[in-house]
Amino acid sequence: MRILECDAGYILEELDQKLSPHGYMVPLDLGAKGSCLIGGNVSTCAGGVRLLRYGSMHANILGLTVILPDEKGTIIKMGNGLRKDNTSLHSHHLFIGSEGQLGIISRIQLLVAPRPTSINSAFLGIENFQKVTDILRKAKTELSEILSSFELMDSETLKCLEENDGLKSVLPSNPAFAVLIETSGSSKEHDSEKFSKFLESVLENGLAADGVLAESSTEAASFWKLRETAPLSVMKDGYCYKNDISLPLKHFYELTDILRERLGNKCIRVTNYGHVGDGNAHINITSKSYDEELYKMIYPFLYEWVAKHGGSISAEHGIGQLKRPYLHLGKHPNELLLNQRLKQIFDPRGILNPYKMIDSL
Repeated sequence: MRILECDAGYILEELDQKLSPHGYMVPLDLGAKGSCLIGGNVSTCAGGVRLLRYGSMHANILGLTVILPDEKGTIIKMGNGLRKDNTSLHSHHLFIGSEGQLGIISRIQLLVAPRPTSINSAFLGIENFQKVTDILRKAKTELSEILSSFELMDSETLKCLEENDGLKSVLPSNPAFAVLIETSGSSKEHDSEKFSKFLESVLENGLAADGVLAESSTEAASFWKLRETAPLSVMKDGYCYKNDISLPLKHFYELTDILRERLGNKCIRVTNYGHVGDGNAHINITSKSYDEELYKMIYPFLYEWVAKHGGSISAEHGIGQLKRPYLHLGKHPNELLLNQRLKQIFDPRGILNPYKMIDSL
């Protein structure tokens, strides 16, 4: 049934490697896969670069074993490894993305995906964001079942990679945006033909200014190295104000331009990279060192703008302490009250992750 049951302490990459000889893979893929734990991935509802294809943790977790913070350390096993089971309230979903507020995840039942035998990757240069959205819609329609990733990097991200890490773009030009598109499937001939036709159409219709098709796994790895190094590269500017937000596609890049105009030369750069395929933007603002004046120019302006335009102030990184004062933005008061009541039920002593995410009643 393609279901894996494992302890929460496995490193994501290690788990994926154990599945590989059996022809399967973990549907989640992150840049931090070599160090992050699968239990932490569930607790933070990690997204990653292939959510577009396989869905979020909520779509892939069938059951959890959780230890409650009561005096007995009660162990609750939720779910039974079935794809369809409507005999309960699906209570294990409460713990996905709960940031350790309600209980400690100890064991996981996870759907795994067949490991693809046919993978195609391309790196496209695009002149404006409207064309990025046009290509995304076209990819979802024409590549449909084999589309696995659609990752965005703007020109400032590519410039940062070259300046801070010596990583040059694989594109011959310097476009405003670069998109990394990946397909994965089981029929090399079918997938390659489909992908080639899509790329030809995108270039012939002027949606992309130029592009590079990976001819080998080594070339594809060089594409992904650019994307996966971006979060580390911005840190080398000195200090980085990191933001992980979700926005409707029509507003995805708008805020980046607004911030550049608002902050001017008070910052080194404003970059935007992320999972445009699912609306998740990582906006990074850098300076030589922490600057209180710059911080106050960014926040709460950024969070309020996101909430006003129908977005989320935390797409996949959670709330923690930093965003706790802004948790109310975009949330109905009754939903926040419900979260407090659930916290009181599961952790009446308030000993799990105090002062984070959920306010006590």
